[in-house]
Amino acid sequence: MSGVTMPELPEVETVRRGLHPVMAGHTIVQADINRPDLRFPLPANMKHRLEGATVLNLRRRSKYLLADLSTGETLLIHLGMSGRILISGQSLGTFYHDHPAPQKHDHVVLHMSNGARITFNDARRFGAMDLFATSASHSLLTDLGPEPLGNDFNETYLTAALASRKTPIKSALLDQHVVAGLGNIYVCEVLFRARIHPARLAAATPAAPLVPLIREVLLEAIAAGGSSLKDYRQTDGELGYFQHRFQVYDRKGQPCPVCATPIERLVQSGRSSFYCPNCQRS
Repeated sequence: MSGVTMPELPEVETVRRGLHPVMAGHTIVQADINRPDLRFPLPANMKHRLEGATVLNLRRRSKYLLADLSTGETLLIHLGMSGRILISGQSLGTFYHDHPAPQKHDHVVLHMSNGARITFNDARRFGAMDLFATSASHSLLTDLGPEPLGNDFNETYLTAALASRKTPIKSALLDQHVVAGLGNIYVCEVLFRARIHPARLAAATPAAPLVPLIREVLLEAIAAGGSSLKDYRQTDGELGYFQHRFQVYDRKGQPCPVCATPIERLVQSGRSSFYCPNCQRS
């Protein structure tokens, strides 16, 4: 595989959907905070601020999970490069995973009132957790672009957002200020389906084909449980399967599924772009 890959929108949304039925409407009866920091220091008095709080809602913004609590605070979770969230114990009667023995990198463990145990495991500690007032905004969420699956992300918006961009279209779509949640894997796949070269100037790229294709690729990936590259797992420990549908990503030298031309790799801003030089000429 091509290096360590950050979980993108489909992976985070898959985790959210797995967590929602076992967290929303249930109370955190015990919070085990096993270290003072992840990528950043954990919030002060985190254990006491979480224990006794009921999770009112579990939502996603870009690549962040947000658990709104009855205390008026929101728990922000970012998986980083190797973070995993696993469920064990009771899960609404649909499945039951015995609680595993504690692992070395189980940094935060939430014991829910329904018997579920939510474990955040992160070997490299590139993930993050924070608590902030639900009524306020968090600095990590400020100035994010619209959600690609939401109504605010449309052809009119994207046309205006790209109009003055002097960067390659690949870089523009990775900019979280333009659209929230997209990452390297899915932008490569979108540009292939759109037959657009990743180095094409953003301002000269039509938005019309991109908007529906972005939604199409993301929804397919969510349905497949995301892409299991490196450490990503779903909340039940299973792998995602969208990587088996990659048409260009991480397929350098392999035949294009459309024309059989070998897939090529281009480095843009330190990231690998995979494309078909025949299908994506401009």
